[in-house]
Amino acid sequence: MALTQEQLDYVEYQNALNQSNLINQQDAQRAAARMEAVKLAKETLIENARSKPVGERDITAADITAFADTLVNYMNT
Repeated sequence: MALTQEQLDYVEYQNALNQSNLINQQDAQRAAARMEAVKLAKETLIENARSKPVGERDITAADITAFADTLVNYMNT
C-alpha cells in the first residue's frame, strides 16, 4: 500500500525534525564535554602547580584553555 503525498510529506517532516533534534543534542553534548574539559584542565594544572615553588605557580586562563583544547581534541580522535 502506497503512502499518500500528505503522509510522505509528514514522514519527511518528522525526519527533518528528528535530524534537527539530533544536531541540537550533539551540540549540547559537545558544550558539556567542553565545560568538563575546562574543569579538568583547571584542576590538573592547579594540582601540578603545587609541586612548583610558590613564585612559579602562576596559571593563566590561556594555560587552562590551551590544555582544555588539547583534551577536547584528544576526545574527538
